[in-house]
Amino acid sequence: MHREVLYLFPKPPYSFELTAASAAFFRKRYGAEIYEDGTFLRPIDTSQGLSLTQVRSKGTIDSPRLEVAVIGNRLDRSSLEQVTRKLSWMLGVDQDVWPFYHSAVNDPQLKPLIEGLWGMHIPHTTSVYEALIQAILGQQVSAAVAGMLRRSLIETYGPVIEVDGTTYHGFPRPETLAGTDIAALRNIKLSGRKAEYIIEISRNVASGKLNLQRLLTEPASEAIRVLTALRGVGLWTAHWLFIRSLGHSDGFPHADLALCRMIAQLTGNTENSLPENALKYSERWSPFRSYVTAYLFAALRSGYFTELLVRKETGKPANPGRRGTPT
Repeated sequence: MHREVLYLFPKPPYSFELTAASAAFFRKRYGAEIYEDGTFLRPIDTSQGLSLTQVRSKGTIDSPRLEVAVIGNRLDRSSLEQVTRKLSWMLGVDQDVWPFYHSAVNDPQLKPLIEGLWGMHIPHTTSVYEALIQAILGQQVSAAVAGMLRRSLIETYGPVIEVDGTTYHGFPRPETLAGTDIAALRNIKLSGRKAEYIIEISRNVASGKLNLQRLLTEPASEAIRVLTALRGVGLWTAHWLFIRSLGHSDGFPHADLALCRMIAQLTGNTENSLPENALKYSERWSPFRSYVTAYLFAALRSGYFTELLVRKETGKPANPGRRGTPT
């Protein structure tokens, strides 16, 4: 087993703690992502096989520097370049959050949200395929059930690497899921329909018929056209992919009931819990709705959203220990 160390230098402000925790859904482990005791671990697939990355912050929010230990059986120059590219994308290293922050300086809903999550960049999946399969798993089920399905799929079908006696699972490859069947996926609690959609998409990706990665360079309208032409994929899924994998700044999955509920609570208007009203209200945040959505869910999962609501009701000022203020 070989080990190499490399460094990444994110655009400030950059909170590794918040970004890594968000990638792991603010749990110690969520699927293939692990964030515990200040270390983010993620197996990453390359042309040389699976490598384990261990990431720690060695800088500050204003001067960020990430130390990355890469462990694998074969670590040539090409595989290290692939790891660097995928991990940089996953942890939002090259994102510039300042345009979003500047747009929110006078927004009474967004300003305290940003203050409490200062420096968080939007984490991505390492591939569009991974985000699409995850989104299908999350359709019409609770977050807890979606997490269970995600972990079952990864632990059953994901490639593995063993480091220091611990086995780590990467996200399943398209060719692996293309070779399974509906009965097998139902054995790990997927519905028949989700199993059908995942197998069909995986077969099209594995055969080269469907090139999801090209959507990274396509406009939003083309991505929506391609994605919604797939069985089992609607606008809700497409907009989550804008946020989770495609890097579009204005994704807004307005059919997400949890998102609508948060907007209603944040604005103090119960009418905004209706998807069409939430969508209309969100137009004031365009073209940064991907950031708004990511920050809202990060606040919800971390417990900060509850604190925001308490402050709103009591009129208390923002936490004096906040990381920064948009100016």
